[in-house]
Amino acid sequence: MTNPALPQVPGVALLTGGSRGIGRAIAVRLAADGFDVAFCYRGDHSAALETAKAVEDLGRRVFHRAVDVTDFDAVRTFTEDAAKELGPVDTAVSCAGITRDRAAALMSPTVWSDVVRTNLDGAFHLSRCVLLGMLRRRHGSLVLVSSVSGLQGNAGQANYAASKAGLHGLGASLAKEAAGHGVRVNVVAPGYIESDMVASMSARARARAEERIPLGRFGRPDDVAEAVSYLVSDRSAYVTGAVLRIDGGLAI
Repeated sequence: MTNPALPQVPGVALLTGGSRGIGRAIAVRLAADGFDVAFCYRGDHSAALETAKAVEDLGRRVFHRAVDVTDFDAVRTFTEDAAKELGPVDTAVSCAGITRDRAAALMSPTVWSDVVRTNLDGAFHLSRCVLLGMLRRRHGSLVLVSSVSGLQGNAGQANYAASKAGLHGLGASLAKEAAGHGVRVNVVAPGYIESDMVASMSARARARAEERIPLGRFGRPDDVAEAVSYLVSDRSAYVTGAVLRIDGGLAI
C-alpha cells in the first residue's frame, strides 16, 4: 500500500552532460521535482560526485557514469544500465556539448567533426536509445539543449552553430514521429549563460555581449533548468516541437 505521507517519484530522468553548469542545474532541478536521476559526463569525476550528492541530498536515487556520447554503443549501454538500476526512463535531456571556436576559413576538419559529433551525433545517440521505450509505453518527454547560435549563427562558431541548428531539425522531426504515441520532444535554446563556456570571455567581450541583451545580464543555469522542468512536466502537456529561447531577448 502506498504511503501518502511519502513524496511520490514521477519517474526516472536521464541526461547527458550532467556534471557541471547547465547540466548539473537540470539534474538538481529534476531531482527537486521528484525524479530519480541518471546522468553521464565526459571526464570530470569529482564534479560528477558533487552533482550526485546534490541529487541524493534531495532524497532521490542517482546513477552516473563517464560516457563518450559520440560512441553509440557506450550511450546505449549507459541507458540500459540506468534503466536496470533506477527503472524505465520516461524523461531524457540531451545536454552534452562542447565548443572549438575557430574562423571557418581556418577550421580543420577534425575541429569541425569533434563539435558536430559531440553536440549533434550525441543528441541523436541519446534519442535513439531512449525513444523506443517511450514509444512502447506511450509516455515520455525528450528535451534537446541547443543554443541561440543555432538560430542566428555566430562568427567563429560555424561548427557549433551548425551542430545546434541541427538539433532544431532533429527535434522537429522527432516531435512529429513521436506525438502520436504520447511522447513529446522539445528544444531549449539558451543564450549567454553563466557557465564554463562563457567563463573565458574577456571583460570587454562580456560587456559587449551584455549590451546586446535586452534584459541586460547573462542568464543563470537555473534559468535553463526551470525551462526544462516545465517542458518535461504535465504543465506543458500540449507543447511539442517547440524551440524555447532562454536568452534575455538576445534573438529578438
